[in-house]
Amino acid sequence: MEERAPGTELAWQGIDLCRKGQWRQGMDILRRVADAKDSGVDLPGVFYSYLGFGIARYDRRIREGITLCEHAVKREFYQPENFLNLARTYQLAGHRKKAIEAVVAGRRIDRAHRGLAQLHRELGLRRRPVLPFLSRTNPINRLLGRLRHDWKSGGKGKDQD
Repeated sequence: MEERAPGTELAWQGIDLCRKGQWRQGMDILRRVADAKDSGVDLPGVFYSYLGFGIARYDRRIREGITLCEHAVKREFYQPENFLNLARTYQLAGHRKKAIEAVVAGRRIDRAHRGLAQLHRELGLRRRPVLPFLSRTNPINRLLGRLRHDWKSGGKGKDQD
């Protein structure tokens, strides 16, 4: 469970609403907290992460959203949720490679994180080439990759139904 510092109750309420998918209400609260930021209150990194993704997604202020999400990752590099929101924001910006890097970094922290695993599948991250010393496009790697795929999927290749 997260440690919730005094004076951050409203911020956590907004974060919790966003986590539940109630983005409109959550973003209203996060914006209010950001606008009234008291210099004496230390907001959690995940606050910046949700605010960043939210303004990128709903306000189309993608550059600002990326900046906030990157700030969140720097503050709380151990929080997989920050990497999830950073990856989502990169995805909105059309930066697929950076989104993949953020997912991979987040999964190093928590391999079983549901959101990161789902985004990992959506992005379609590739496995390493069977023979890493050959290029991915080498015909031998392509053949071995197809065989590996068919074997892992229970032998259901193109010709089988």
